[in-house]
Amino acid sequence: MRLSRTPVQLECETCGASLHIEADQRTAVCPYCASPSVVERPPSAHRPSPHFVLGFTMTRESALGAVKAWLGKRSLFVQSSVKTGTVDAIRGVYTPAYLYSAMAETRFAAQIGENYQETETYTTTDDKGNTVTRTRVVTRTEHRPLEGQRAAYITDVLVVASRAIHNAELEAVEPFDLRMMRRYTPAVLSGWIAEEPTMTQEECVGLARREALEKIGRELPRFMPGDSHHGLSHETHLDRETLELVYVPLWVLAIRHDPQKPPFRVLINGQTGAIHGKAPLSWIKIALAVLLVILLLATPFLVAAMRDGGAARPVARPPALAAALAEPPPEGAEPPPEGARRRSQIGGAR
Repeated sequence: MRLSRTPVQLECETCGASLHIEADQRTAVCPYCASPSVVERPPSAHRPSPHFVLGFTMTRESALGAVKAWLGKRSLFVQSSVKTGTVDAIRGVYTPAYLYSAMAETRFAAQIGENYQETETYTTTDDKGNTVTRTRVVTRTEHRPLEGQRAAYITDVLVVASRAIHNAELEAVEPFDLRMMRRYTPAVLSGWIAEEPTMTQEECVGLARREALEKIGRELPRFMPGDSHHGLSHETHLDRETLELVYVPLWVLAIRHDPQKPPFRVLINGQTGAIHGKAPLSWIKIALAVLLVILLLATPFLVAAMRDGGAARPVARPPALAAALAEPPPEGAEPPPEGARRRSQIGGAR
């Protein structure tokens, strides 16, 4: 079921101007007197009243500085147009999300391994080649089947309620400090951009249940007894589910780097400064970097091949000729002329 997107007419309490508010917006600023206003729509089954708000603790200047540092670390492989791109005004947005909790009852089955040690006797050969008998302590594992049940309370599962932001993007900048939550009042949102939930509760419950089951799947192996386990299977039933609408603080920045392409978005956690974004990469830069690494790795082999190929190799001589050349002349004998000595050596070698 889609939510109603009917616009709302709001009268400014300061100057009396009639403002046109889009259905997905909860706040507005009067263009005539700059007074902030908050739209209070009646709750419905698919759009409940907000329960809690997490306030901004990171300033706009800090958010811009964090984005510049984040882009600087990625400037090596991002497209060159990003450096000269137009940075649209960074905006602080109170984004709707649902805080989910439930009681999880999990039935599991696994093969549990218990380690034990025993001494065994074996034969081997010593340094003198003799066969000797020795003992050693070895660790063995005994496996046994185990079935059981585990009950746990699942808390702090936060899922987005806005179609403008994917749930994976919100997960990338989590966690938020939920200890700073306070009860919702319109005054908290005054002067900020705040979006109405654009996803139904049924959709958000589905996202929350998947996250809850994934969380149980990560925790259950640590719950297993013994020294090891394998073949773990489990089935979880969620009960006593609660869903509360929360506004979370996000700094949202859109960077236009190419008139022919949509801008890429950067999200900053308004509490912790955690950043998420996917800057467009330059595949030409990546290919050149890979080629450079290959050349650097291949350089020592190329140098060695060139050195070995250019070195002079000695000419092999027959053994008899080598012995004749190495035999010293008799004492007092005059050395023969060079030509005669060469003929004599060759003749002796035959």
